[in-house]
Parts: sequence; C-alpha cells; structure tokens
Amino acid sequence: MHRSRLIAPGALAASLLLAIPATAADFTPGAPGVGDSYYPDHGNGGYDVSHYDLRLKYQPTTDLLEGTATITATTTQDLSRFNLDFGLKVSEVRVNGKKAAFARSGEQELEITPKSGLPKGSSVTIVVRYAGKPSEVKIHGFTAWQRTPDGGVAAQEPESAAWWFPANDHPRDKATFDVSVAVPDGSQAISNGVLQRQTSRLGWTRFDWRSNKPQAPYLATLAVGKFDITTDKTENGLPVLNAYSKDLGDNAGAARASIERTTEVAEWLEEVFGPYPFNALGGYVPNVPASYALETQTRPFYGPRAFANGSNVSIVVHEIAHQWYGDSVSVENWKDIWINEGFARYSQWLWSEKEGEGTAQELADYAYASRPATDPFWQVKPGDPGPDNQFHAAVYDRGALALQALRNKVGDKTFFKILKGWPTERAHGNASVRDFVSYAEEVSGKPLSGLFDTWLYKAGKPGAPAARGAGVARAAGEKAPAKPKSWKKITATNTLHDHH
Repeated sequence: MHRSRLIAPGALAASLLLAIPATAADFTPGAPGVGDSYYPDHGNGGYDVSHYDLRLKYQPTTDLLEGTATITATTTQDLSRFNLDFGLKVSEVRVNGKKAAFARSGEQELEITPKSGLPKGSSVTIVVRYAGKPSEVKIHGFTAWQRTPDGGVAAQEPESAAWWFPANDHPRDKATFDVSVAVPDGSQAISNGVLQRQTSRLGWTRFDWRSNKPQAPYLATLAVGKFDITTDKTENGLPVLNAYSKDLGDNAGAARASIERTTEVAEWLEEVFGPYPFNALGGYVPNVPASYALETQTRPFYGPRAFANGSNVSIVVHEIAHQWYGDSVSVENWKDIWINEGFARYSQWLWSEKEGEGTAQELADYAYASRPATDPFWQVKPGDPGPDNQFHAAVYDRGALALQALRNKVGDKTFFKILKGWPTERAHGNASVRDFVSYAEEVSGKPLSGLFDTWLYKAGKPGAPAARGAGVARAAGEKAPAKPKSWKKITATNTLHDHH
C-alpha cells in the first residue's frame, strides 16, 4: 500500500530552495594564485587536484616534448573559469569530455573556460594536449628545465612543473601521479615512485612510473638520458633505484659512494622520524652543470658538482630527511620554509653525532660562536626569511639552532618524541611554523613561543643570556668551541638550493 504524507509548507519551501541550481551569475573564476605572499601567481584557486596522469613523448636530440595530461580534480566553488600553471604550447583542452576555450595570461597562467559552469563539489576531468621545447620556455626570467648531452631534466624549487606538465603548482595542492614517458630506444626516463613497467615498440621505449602518495607538483621530476641504474630493496621490502649519467667524469665515483648509502641513511632516519612515508627510495645524478640537490619525492636529484670535493653522505642525509620534513609534511606557504630546511639541516647534525664527527650540541655551539653579531647572517629570520632569502644559510644553521634550543629546553625524550610524532600527525599534509610551535607546546607541556620567537623571528644575534639559556653559548672567558669535524661537509649543503 502506498501512503502519502503531508509536507509542512515551510519544509516544502526549504526543499524547493535546496533544489534550485546555481545560476550563471553565481559562477565565478577561480583565483590565479593560492594566496602565497612570496609567490602570488603560484598555484590557483577554485579546485583541488587528486591525480595527474601524464602521457609523454620526448626526443632528446631536439628537446621536443609532446604530452597529454589528464587531471582529476574537485571544485571548491561554483566555477566559471579556472587556471593551470603552464608554459608550453597547448593545442586542445577538454573539460569533462567537452572542448573548452583556453587562453594565456601573465607569466604562466593557462586560463580554461569550460562549456558550462562547474558546480562546487563536482568531480572534474581536465585533458590538456601540448608540445614544445621546455628549455626554451622562460617564466619569471628562467627555465627549470636543464638540457644534458643526452636528454633533459626537470628539477627545481619552488616550481618546476610548468615546464613539462600543467598543474596547480603549489605545495598546498598535492596529488598522486602516473608518469608515462616514451623515449628513443637506448635512452631511459627516470621519474618518481615505482617503475610499473617498461615496454618497447617501433624504436621507442616507454617507462611507466607511479607515485601513490600525495606529492606537491614541484617535487615531481623527470630525467631523460643514458643512465647506469642500480636497484635494491630495503629490509622492509621497499624498492630502491639509483641512476647515474654515464658521463659524470671525475665526480662519478664520489657520487656513487654517497648515494649508494641511501638505504642505510633512510633506515637510520626511520629511527629518528618514524616509518618512511612513501612507496620507493633512491636518487639520481644527471650530467648537468649544477651543484645543488633537491628532495624530489622518493628520488632526490643531485647535481654532479655536489660531489666535486669527494663523497658527502651528509648531502644524502639532508635530502632523504626531506622525505619526512618537506615532502610528506610540506609548507603551508613558502614563508614556512623552516618546516623543510631547519629539520633537514638538524638531521645532518644528528648524523654527525651518530658518526662521531661532532655532536649536535658541538655543532650548535660552533654555529653560534663562529658568526659575530655584526654578520648579516643574523638579520635573516628563518621563520619568515622573505623570498630573496628563502634558502639563505640562516634558514639552515639558525633554523637548526632553534631545534637544538628546543632539545635543551624539553630534554631528549620529549624532543625525539616531537621529531617522530610530527610527521605522523601531519602526514601527507601541509603545515606552518606556528603549527609546529603549537604541536611542540602540546607534546612538551611547556610554553615555547618565546624560544621560537628568539631563534626564528627576531632579527639580530640572540644575546648571550638567551643563548646560554638555550644551551648554545659559552660563559664569558670560556674557550671558543672548536670546529667539529663534520662542519665542512655539512655547510657544503648551504648552497644546495641555490637554483635560480
């Protein structure tokens, strides 16, 4: 028997209101940036990406890259138009299967107007077909794509995606990745995550890579060339893949002697920071004229010149530490760079302690004593250094000093509980410096904002009373601290991120 029931007039009116779709006037364009104070045009508003599927073809001899990017996303507003960050020439865009209008604006904005508005909360599939020579594309006056004698490499910070795939290029919008790259037989394509398969057909070999955990677009990497590849597995079964260009010359031996210790470094860091957060491990060294390194997710990039003075495992420690601090837990905004670099530097101090080449306390004492109060170093505030000083030595060394001060304040047991708990608390997300301060206060039960203000936010060298209170300064008349054995190799990483 069917029974009808009466609906109260008020309830009927409410249900009718809920059923009324948004009108065209309600749909507005997504913002051309995410609101980052350092980089206003990075990222975009109005949607959140969940996955990038990149199907590419690259010819090393001409630097021609052809691609089809399929992007799945969810709208965060009633969207009439939205942007992607991209620099190559686009031939077609489709949104939910239908051709969409597109245009260029600004330095890197690809403006896409779908056939009809996209309601808030709806799933969207965007397909972009494109082609071009990445090394010829300049955004803000530089290119993040480096040519090599046998191919090309994408690895830069704070952005590199726009030279090889369209993206919402800000760490706040992470996504999973499938990267499939066809290259001429005899060449190889290296990317993030796990190599799913390798197939050859008609003179071309295709490499299919998968990153199954959220990844910021700038941490996606691509390297095409001729590599010597080593593979292994950690004791936990994690696949390890390292790749070295075959023409590294005098730096080849030192590079291998360093990067082949990646497994050992990662297993040690798991004791400090907790379980490794991703599905693969490794590193690669292409033949580029660079001395910097970058924490590209699961497979850090190392410039050959980083090993010009011999092996340096401390560099590997720095980049692998970033897999927890920087990659899994990423900056909320680029002013929060201390969330990345202060912890990666402190991990080097801990490695030095483990190796018997100087304790973290000795390194902190020397870092404080070795620079006079007149040194401009002390004018940079690691908690908000400004875009021109984002990778300044102070973000590293003064940033690590802040952590040693925290260690001395709360004691080793609580300090290492914080170091291990934070990557679990914020796994695969984003955070600000203030978020970390709040977390440290919560775990320790101590007020810590004053300590962090002194070491991260106040210009000028912290005075002797504050420094002694934090355990990083000698009393008057005491002998100056000696330079720890590890100091030179650790400070070699000060220029690791001098990219631009």
